[in-house]
Amino acid sequence: MWKITCQTFGLLVLMWFFGDFVLCWFQHKNVKPNEYSSRGSSDSQDQSCFCHLTGVLDDCFCDIESIDVFNNFKIYPHIKKLTEKDYFRYYRVNLKRPCPFWPDDGQCAIKDCHVEPCPESKIPVGIKSGNYNKYSQAANTMSDITDCEQAQELGAINSTLSNQSKEAFADWARHDDAQDHFCELDDETSPDAEYVDLLLNPERYTGYKGPSAWRVWNSIYEENCFKPRSVYRPLNPLAPSRGDDDGEGFYNWLEGLCLEKRVFYKLISGLHSSINIHLCAEYLLDEGWGKSVWGPNVQEFRQRFDPAGTKGEGTRRLKNLYFLYLIELRALSKVAPYFERAFINLYTGNGAEDSATKELLLHVFNETRAFPMHFDEKSMFAGHKLEAKTLKEEFRLHFKNISRIMDCVGCSKCRLWGKLQTQGLGTALKILFSEKEIKNLPEHSPSKGFQLTRQEIVALLNGFSRLSTSIQQLHNFRSLLKEKR
Repeated sequence: MWKITCQTFGLLVLMWFFGDFVLCWFQHKNVKPNEYSSRGSSDSQDQSCFCHLTGVLDDCFCDIESIDVFNNFKIYPHIKKLTEKDYFRYYRVNLKRPCPFWPDDGQCAIKDCHVEPCPESKIPVGIKSGNYNKYSQAANTMSDITDCEQAQELGAINSTLSNQSKEAFADWARHDDAQDHFCELDDETSPDAEYVDLLLNPERYTGYKGPSAWRVWNSIYEENCFKPRSVYRPLNPLAPSRGDDDGEGFYNWLEGLCLEKRVFYKLISGLHSSINIHLCAEYLLDEGWGKSVWGPNVQEFRQRFDPAGTKGEGTRRLKNLYFLYLIELRALSKVAPYFERAFINLYTGNGAEDSATKELLLHVFNETRAFPMHFDEKSMFAGHKLEAKTLKEEFRLHFKNISRIMDCVGCSKCRLWGKLQTQGLGTALKILFSEKEIKNLPEHSPSKGFQLTRQEIVALLNGFSRLSTSIQQLHNFRSLLKEKR
């Protein structure tokens, strides 16, 4: 009798321990168990967004669990702190550029769409004094300073700087590297360009949605992702009804593409997913008594990512986020030597802060280089030389066009963060495809072959911070879904 009781007890413990695993297995196999408790059913439903979000990603050799641990413990705390530094919190952007593709819808009238520009008096002197591509103290002091008081305020040219280095800085400022850009950069000298404090204008749900927002994303996917019009994306609200089509035709087409074009689609999908996670995590929950309350909206998250409600699209979207994270992580590890040179100071005019900012940035770079499962960009554009060059240029122009579409976003705050994150990804791509130029960087002077403007640097680190935040927020949503059991 005692023996039977122990066996029964042991069986019950095993059933309890493996309950969630079994339910996930049944979901994966699309098999419904005949009997299980109502509590088990609720648990399965709450966790369905994450049940299949595991294992190795397609087109690379890295698993999601490793990325979660690495990001949440090694990267997120430091990248968050870095983007709070003065050098990275002020972003100069032109939010008044007209949409180049269709008549402007007009600006969003919702108050949360508004962006509050930063007064000139609040901008650190070292940032607002330099021209558009100066980010080190030496570069800033190369300006045509004729006023002695200005020279004292901003710092005179270092007397130890050689004439050759001075000439290199001048060449650098004049260099036109438009052919290297994957983005349409704003003209920072335009009177419509303004500094924005990113910490005071956070990315969150503003209420901007509907046909205007759909048209932007539809134009990105339908006209810039190498897709023929005869192939329909799953769940496209602007496409003709396809009945019970589960997207099989679309994914069969996608798998038939070359690696480079598959990568392009996954990057855009990953960026879209990351933005959606931010909106779900910073949702307007309450507007009472004149004070808005923002926080995570679990229902909104499930609506966008639950496999049951998205015909399996939710899991693919989240996996593409991780893929994009790996791409930008790889770019940071590759560009580290550019910033390790002694004359790069991330200049704001505050010596102590500038030194701390660079130290923290180099720490982030060291962490990225320690990651053992980087995406191998050498597998891209590796075919016949002429064909590879043509495909790379096509890749670049398609992405550059997407950056122009961001000027069609009707919500100013959405436009701000869309432009910044698109430019961040464009800068990452520029880095990945400039390996030879980065390897040949001169140690003590700027390079004529590879350069980054301050605008690109700020977008690169803030854009990656947004991806890091998305993965951290996924962890928070997992916890919230567990609490709902």
